[in-house]
Parts: sequence; structure tokens; C-alpha cells
Amino acid sequence: MQTDPNCTIVVVAYKPKPGKEADLLQLTREHVPLLRAEGLATARPVTACQAKDGTVVEVFEWAPGAIERAHSNPVVLKLWERYASACDYVPLVSLAESSTQFASFTPLDL
Repeated sequence: MQTDPNCTIVVVAYKPKPGKEADLLQLTREHVPLLRAEGLATARPVTACQAKDGTVVEVFEWAPGAIERAHSNPVVLKLWERYASACDYVPLVSLAESSTQFASFTPLDL
């Protein structure tokens, strides 16, 4: 796969709110396909995994300039509202797994 230096790979952690674990998994299934449909994410494969505390970790690639465009896209904003009701965004350093040299997570099949 050819890389574009204008793309940005992000690693994000979503900690589910109590009772919202299934909602978060569904959002994770929808997230990058929706971004791709809006021209905001590349075709680079997505990696999704889970920390021992249930936090979902997702790795994906934004298209060039997409981060800025996403903040004014009504489809994305609606999705982000759903995320806000299902989870909290947490720093990777808050996950116990990040304290080891080789952070290990359970893979998720989306």
C-alpha cells in the first residue's frame, strides 16, 4: 500500500459508559465505514481491539484534510453525539496495558 504523508493515522480509546458496551461496539462497526462514505477516512485497514477494562481501542487513517472537515460534517457530528452517549474518550496512557513495553489488547472482529 502506498502511503500519503498528508494522511494521519490515529489511535483512539473509547471507554464505554455503564450499560453501553453493546452500543459502543455497534458504533465501532459503523465508524470508519461512515467516515469512508463521507470521504474522510482512507481504505487502510482498521484495527479494533479491547483493553481488559472494556475500553475499545481503534486505529484508523484520516484522509488528507479530513480531520478539519469532519468537524463541520453533519453526518459525522450526529455519529459523535451517539459516541458521547455511549462512551468517554480516554488517553491511551490511562489504560493499564499501556504501562508495558508491548501493550497487548484483545482483537475485535467488526
